[in-house]
Formats: sequence, structure tokens, C-alpha cells
Amino acid sequence: MSKILVTGGCGYIGSHTLVDLIDNGFEVVAADSLINASDGILEGVKAITGKTVQNYPVDLCDKAATRSVFEANPDISGVIHFAALKYVGESVEKPLLYFRNNLDSLLNVLECMVEFGVKNIIFSSSCSVYGNATELPVTESTPFQTAESPYARTKQMGEQILYDVCFHEKGINAVILRYFNPGGAHESTLIGEAPTAATNLVPVITETAIGKRKSMTVFGNDYPTRDGSCVRDYIHVMDLANAHTKAIQYLLANQQESNCEIFNLGIGEGVTVLEAIYAFEAVSGLQLNYEIGPRRAGDVVAIYANNNLATSRLGWMAQRNISDIMRTAWAWEQKRR
Repeated sequence: MSKILVTGGCGYIGSHTLVDLIDNGFEVVAADSLINASDGILEGVKAITGKTVQNYPVDLCDKAATRSVFEANPDISGVIHFAALKYVGESVEKPLLYFRNNLDSLLNVLECMVEFGVKNIIFSSSCSVYGNATELPVTESTPFQTAESPYARTKQMGEQILYDVCFHEKGINAVILRYFNPGGAHESTLIGEAPTAATNLVPVITETAIGKRKSMTVFGNDYPTRDGSCVRDYIHVMDLANAHTKAIQYLLANQQESNCEIFNLGIGEGVTVLEAIYAFEAVSGLQLNYEIGPRRAGDVVAIYANNNLATSRLGWMAQRNISDIMRTAWAWEQKRR
């Protein structure tokens, strides 16, 4: 049974990935500073899987603290690296914070991997690396456009760091997963998205519906899209979690074609913000209180994925759609109120 270190393991995607890894026979440990998460989520992981997951509450920007995690777990077979600050708006306001946090933490993890002989890393990247893409759907070879936010630029830079490390440091293999907009929750409603300050669309919708927010804002209805609102590719968090499991299995089985490979993870369909709202209203039977506001800095107009490469090489395919995302997210929101 291989042991996997999941950085950011108490976060939204990280916690669901812990469940999927355990369900697929892996031993797991987490490293999460808890600045944007709670280790209480691990109780939900335990209730679902029957396994207690240890979290090391370390700041991965601290090299000595990062090293201590590797020292305590000399049998790690791979790392799934989620740990990063992720709020687009905040990154626009505090770019230095994002560059320091997201890049230093990655560098420290990679240096420890080299020191301790850990060969495999899955990197949590984002569709934001494409910027305002000139072609849709985007493929892994779609050229990067200018990053629309410092957050997106940290992902572009993180990918380049990994590429250089993999091709110039002996023994490091990486899979970069560029995923689109995660949403939904585990069917058990024992874990789900619990942001301290929701900025992603799905939790904003559910928080509005349950009354935590009086209303929500659709940022712009004058984009060149079918209804004027931004287009995104929404992917269920458990589908996304399973892709990380398949990616680490892929590396551990030495199936990769090069030292550093990239895969898009999305349903492969674009959904506008307004269509997402309508999908929620359909599954919940509620009418959402929303208003149209001005465009938001850092938002791209439209982005959705061609996911054929992940299907053909990783054997991965999304099993759930936007209605499943909204249904499980709403069930989770009602449970956690």
C-alpha cells in the first residue's frame, strides 16, 4: 500500500481526494496550515472511509517545517500538491502574498522530494493558465495568453518550475492537472465546500439560497457569450478527486510518456453563470435572489476543456454533470447550516 502526502489535504478538493485515495487502497497523510481550512473536515473523511488521517499543520513556506513532514514519513511514494492561496480577487489586491506563498511552498516541497528521494508529484494547476484563450475548447497545447490575475500567473510559473525540475533534476516525475471549476460535495454530505469567505460561484449560490447572503451578484452580462455572462466548465469535486488518484496510479505504474505531463480536467462543456443559476433553481425548486453587477477584475470571458487526453491516457472520465454538482452542493449546504 503506497503512502501519499496530500498538501492542502484539509481543503475542499484535498479532503475529497483523501477519500478517493483511501477508497482506492492508498495510505495518506496531510499537510495543511489550516489558514483557509479546518482539520474538522477529517472527521468527515473518517466517517466515510473508516480511516483516521493525520494532518501536519505546517506552513509549507517554512523549509524546516516542510522537511519535518518528510522526515516523519520516509516511506512517501508521491505528493499531491494542492496547498496554495487561490482567490483571484485577493491575488489582484495582494500579488506579493500570492507569489511568495504559492511559489515558495512548491519549491520547498520539490527540494524535500529531491532530498528524500520521492519521485512523483501531482500538481494542482488551473484553467486560469490559459487566460482569455483564442480557441475553445482549450487543449493541453493551447498557448498561454496573458494571465488575468496574479493567482493565474503563479500557476503558470509553477508549471514552468515543474517542467524545468523534471527535465533537469534526475528522478522527478510530474503530472500537472489543469482543472476547471470544481463544485458539489460527497454524496454522504459528510464533507463538502466550506469556505471562510466564499468567492466561487457554487457556494455563493447555495449560501444565497439558504439565507447566509441576502443576494448574489452576477459579474457582468455584457460579455460576448450566449447570454452575456461568463462561460466556465464546472466539474464535480469527486470526479476531480478521482482524477488525482488515477494520476498518481499512472506515475507509480511508470506509464508516463515523459517526465512532465499535462492533462485538462473538465466536463468538456461550457456553462454560463446564468445557466448555472438556472440549474440550481431546477434541482432545488427555489428562486435565487441575484442581481447583475459590473465585470470583476481578473475574470476571463470563457473557458472550457477538451478532456480527451485525460480520458485516453489516465482512463478518467467525468461521471457527473452540472445538475449533480448543484444537487450535492445544496444537500451539503443544508446539512452544514
